Amino acid sequence: MQVIGLCRFSYPAIGGFQVEHDSIEDRIAFLYAEARLEERFQLMETIALPCLREQTDQDFELIVVIGDSLPVRHADRLRDLCADIAQITIHVEPPRKQRQVMKEILNAARRDPKAPCLQFRHDDDDAISVDFVERLRQTITDCPGLVAKHRTLAVDFNRGYIAELGAKGIAATEIHRPYYVAALGMYVKGNCPLTIMNFAHEKILRFMPTITISDAPMFVRSHNGYNDSRQKKVKPIPVTPIDAALEAEFEIRFALRQSQVRAVFGNGNQP
Repeated sequence: MQVIGLCRFSYPAIGGFQVEHDSIEDRIAFLYAEARLEERFQLMETIALPCLREQTDQDFELIVVIGDSLPVRHADRLRDLCADIAQITIHVEPPRKQRQVMKEILNAARRDPKAPCLQFRHDDDDAISVDFVERLRQTITDCPGLVAKHRTLAVDFNRGYIAELGAKGIAATEIHRPYYVAALGMYVKGNCPLTIMNFAHEKILRFMPTITISDAPMFVRSHNGYNDSRQKKVKPIPVTPIDAALEAEFEIRFALRQSQVRAVFGNGNQP
């Protein structure tokens, strides 16, 4: 079964952001500000990409969507970071309405629209467990009755970590959070045009049966200076520097390496 992931890398969509801007030009200026993009690249390199390289099931695709106005040097840098991951395709789009363009991209990626597929979203500052694709596929295989009766199903791995990354390394805390973007997948029946982008992730349970799995941490959600969902007043989540045991778990489960984080963020003069 085809597995398709979607990642937006500073794509200047019309809508789709909690932070509002007066014009698309203002949004582009915000998204492409040098300090913001530098942090996005650091997060992409250290947290979002390593877990994809080391997936136990390599039979998946990830579409990284960028704007056609992303400066060439940044587009080239992104391509260089992704060059050794054969599953990644970089897709260029002008500013368009967020949900509509993402739905079109996902449906166009289906090799056979008559066949079912699995879909997931992957934020450029989060990690999924290295066995996410394998477990997503296996979960759907384990639920033939639900698959037979429904056009769509959601699979929610709802344990993970909140983490902050910087030159000093990783600080984190374990959380239980249902229906986060990270480690949330969706089954789509053949001949069904719905996509995971038809639904707000925290509301997906209103529209389809969901399968919840809580047996192991399956995501790392980073908190950083430019989380769209955290630009407004939100309750802070305390984190503490990870110890040796958690450092080993992060490397094994998420390919998230303390040494790489320190090196990449240290070079960028981040705190």
